[in-house]
Amino acid sequence: MAASDTIEAEGHLIDSGHLSAIFDKIIEHRAQYEIQQFDIGRTNDDASRIRMRITAADEQALDDLLQQLTTWGCLPVGERDAQLKPAEKDRCVPDDFYSTTNHRTHVRIDGRWVEVERQRMDAVIVVTGGRPVCRKLRDVQAGEAVVCGHEGIRVTPEFRERDRLGFAFMSNDVSSERRVEGSVARIAEMMREVRKAGGRIAVVAGPVVVHTGGVEHFSTLIRKGFVQTVLAGNALAVHDIEYALVGTSLGIDLVAGAPVEQGHRNHMAAINTINRAGSIRAAVEQGVLKSGVMYECVTHGVEYVLAGSIRDDGPLPDTIMDLIQAQERYAQALSNNVHMVLMLSSMLHSIGVGNMLPSWVRVVCVDINPAVVTKLADRGSSQTIGIVTDVGLFLHRLAQRLKSEKAPASGF
Repeated sequence: MAASDTIEAEGHLIDSGHLSAIFDKIIEHRAQYEIQQFDIGRTNDDASRIRMRITAADEQALDDLLQQLTTWGCLPVGERDAQLKPAEKDRCVPDDFYSTTNHRTHVRIDGRWVEVERQRMDAVIVVTGGRPVCRKLRDVQAGEAVVCGHEGIRVTPEFRERDRLGFAFMSNDVSSERRVEGSVARIAEMMREVRKAGGRIAVVAGPVVVHTGGVEHFSTLIRKGFVQTVLAGNALAVHDIEYALVGTSLGIDLVAGAPVEQGHRNHMAAINTINRAGSIRAAVEQGVLKSGVMYECVTHGVEYVLAGSIRDDGPLPDTIMDLIQAQERYAQALSNNVHMVLMLSSMLHSIGVGNMLPSWVRVVCVDINPAVVTKLADRGSSQTIGIVTDVGLFLHRLAQRLKSEKAPASGF
């Protein structure tokens, strides 16, 4: 038997594309809609509002559709408290659990709308002491109250379309020299805005930063106070230290662009040097490590987290090889007032970080491979601004834009 419900949505529905997404989702589920009220915002800043009645084949189909529409900010008419059910055992929740998005979310508890804490995608919401919190499935404990179904959940999709329009020219292909320069200028301004507002900037970086000659430019950003957190794998640190110690990256002389004799062992020698010192910080303090990204992080008090993988050589003593611990350290760093994340040629770590971020954090992804730039958005990080270009070139131009800024006091 057919089932119906009335929903409402409010926001920049038209220019953000959310309204089209809502209609597409209804049609995709073979349901029907009847618009009962539609008020279009009269100016750029005014929100639009729509109320419509949705009819699906049966109660189950309607429930599935309404849960999907929650992602786009749709809410059933008539305020209802969220449905809470106890977790039956550790790491296990009821089958109709609500799976979170990265958008700002409120849950109605005892007649009050309460904002969800630690917002991120692919989590569940647990209510403790009247406070809803995003929780990874692995962290749920038996008996905890889990938000289920779609009632009493209000999602507010982040609206950034106007900010993104300034970057539309670089979304699909390798940008020309002039276009890359324009995009770098806009990102430099974004970084100034974040710093002025007291926010922190995190950089997710892969070893390509070293391979493409970007170390000195990255170091300039750190010295100028535009980087507060570095999130990376073992390889970035290893090759950065290799370059600082012997001038090669993966055995390639970056000045001559040619392999050096016995260069294949240089990264292992770099790891050995840090092992002898005890840690990266110890190597800096002992005067063994005197330049590079990791050196600048230590001397300027920049937080860094190195997450290991199955392919790592060494690893360095600073590298966290426990996957869950590394994820938690990443999440902890990102929750510390990070307003902007710059992702530099590290698909694995970039996608991982994207999954941890709420949608109101600005994200810029730079990679020579267009597939990496688009994958982030495809996996849910729709706020991502993608730039397809060489990372070394990008860092050089970004450092040029920001080099005149006054540097903060040293943290070392």
